[in-house]
Amino acid sequence: MDSFARLLKSYDYDFPKSAVALEPAVPRDAAKLFVYDSATDKAAYDTFRGLGRHLPPRSCLVFNETKVIPARLKVIKETGGKAFLLYVRDVGPGRFEALCERSLAVGSNVRIAKKSLLVEAVSAGRYTLKIIGGGSPVALCRRYGLMPLPPYLKKTPLAEKDVREKYQTVFARRAGSVAAPTASLHFTPRLMRAVRAAGHDVVFVTLHVNLGTFLPLKPEQVTAGELHEEQYEISTSAAVKILAAKRSGRPVIAVGTTVVRALESAAVAKGIVKRGTTKLFIRPGYRFRVVDGLITNFHVPKSSLLMLVSAFIGREKLLVLYRKAINAGFKLFSFGDGMLVLPKMKPHLRRIRDPRTTRRGT
Repeated sequence: MDSFARLLKSYDYDFPKSAVALEPAVPRDAAKLFVYDSATDKAAYDTFRGLGRHLPPRSCLVFNETKVIPARLKVIKETGGKAFLLYVRDVGPGRFEALCERSLAVGSNVRIAKKSLLVEAVSAGRYTLKIIGGGSPVALCRRYGLMPLPPYLKKTPLAEKDVREKYQTVFARRAGSVAAPTASLHFTPRLMRAVRAAGHDVVFVTLHVNLGTFLPLKPEQVTAGELHEEQYEISTSAAVKILAAKRSGRPVIAVGTTVVRALESAAVAKGIVKRGTTKLFIRPGYRFRVVDGLITNFHVPKSSLLMLVSAFIGREKLLVLYRKAINAGFKLFSFGDGMLVLPKMKPHLRRIRDPRTTRRGT
């Protein structure tokens, strides 16, 4: 077994198929919350509705306000065959890059309803397509696309119109992602009001999640210490609030791994870079510069996201906590339950009831 295979094996774990959530909790903030206090090495169960009972006083919670594009497009080839495109990004007016499950001939046309697209080029498995007659690729996706759910959600009972609502945060504002920042799916307007009323700062940044989040980790990524590239943007007001929290000793809690990547990529010696791209690969041994704590979902085995969370508490400890959560009935992955990893600050964890009766579905 080579070193890469050993690395992946060390981040593997077993779970029953029934542990994979195929639809979200109803209401969203009824999802279960696994709380781990790094300072005391203690754990407790709650629901997201009780999040405020566990946050350190005057925390600064940072959310990703990206919006998921219905990026999966069904096209008809010149031969009459059908295929699905997955929008990746714009590459110019009326042009975009996409993946396709089947090969497309360069120079050929494909159709989406009455719209024709020219296949201009292909490189490294990505096709460049031009919308004949012009138009916005994002607008094309919004009109004709399907939400790009992860492979493990193919059997969701939700209809497309329900997926468009539920696989989107309540504060999604800036279109550009092909996957949701799933830790934020648990937040409702009621919960956001409660967080603010409890004296915590609420800050929004943007990182557009791309298809790399679905793909298996590759040996060359480990060797290079870099992951897929994603774009982020942090407003001046957000940067000011985050830096003020750091300077006053208040904890910065990232809501989701996407926020971790954005903030840690933006951190420089004297401040925060407002806009850029990131290939940051966070693994155990990484020294965090901005983020103190994390709210996140339970991630698939052998993934870079599992490694990122391990950087907060260690690989062995994380796998032990995952086993406890699975045994306690927590649901996994995008529509699953979540986890709060508290920073190593003053102990404040409260033990409360074990909410194992969460209702899911509509």
